[in-house]
Amino acid sequence: MQITILRSENNTHQTYTLEDKETTLLGALTHIKATQDATLTFTAGCRASVCGTCSVRVNGREELACAYKIKDGDVVEPLQYHPVLRDLKVDKNKAKETLVKSTAWLHDFQEASLTHKDEKLTETQTDCILCDSCYSACPVYAVNPDFLGPFALTRAYRYSTDKREGNAKAIIDNIQTNGVWDCTLCGECTAVCPKGIDPKMDITMLRGDSVTHGYSDPSFATQSFGTPDFGFDPNGGF
Repeated sequence: MQITILRSENNTHQTYTLEDKETTLLGALTHIKATQDATLTFTAGCRASVCGTCSVRVNGREELACAYKIKDGDVVEPLQYHPVLRDLKVDKNKAKETLVKSTAWLHDFQEASLTHKDEKLTETQTDCILCDSCYSACPVYAVNPDFLGPFALTRAYRYSTDKREGNAKAIIDNIQTNGVWDCTLCGECTAVCPKGIDPKMDITMLRGDSVTHGYSDPSFATQSFGTPDFGFDPNGGF
């Protein structure tokens, strides 16, 4: 069995041969580093799909190395839109800054009794492990590096709908620029989330909440609906 890994030193793919048996990608990377190439660099933590540290791209799709079972011919690369420190190890600091920009936390805590239904409302969103898989899969970053992104907006939804938040509008206000309206709703973030979170739906819900707070899609006013141009403003009056 062979897998190919993108090496940062010369930006080329290097192929490694492994025993033909079932193993996780993290197990394969550890074996390669221990027996074939001590210079190979990657990151890992809990080894149980809880910490999100070992996220990489396999065949163009984001995966957790500790959970993904390798197949012959797999191509392994670092996450997109992250500065590569070495090989598969990336700097996630810029991605985590989106959490600060989105102000996704309780702004004005108030006492509230939470029912089981209330807890279920954002239970899945709370499972986010900040692996950055959705960030890497999001095509918006190719054109807008300042986009808040899927996991930050999911976190914003989680707190803006919390009954203990006395000022949900503060969160909604802070996700309008480079936020909910910049998303293309392509669903790539949802497809790669290892915890089953649906950022696309969370962002859709945030758009609805934004409308209730007086906001609208800023691109709507510039859209053409195929109406004829008579050379005058039909809303200008006479």
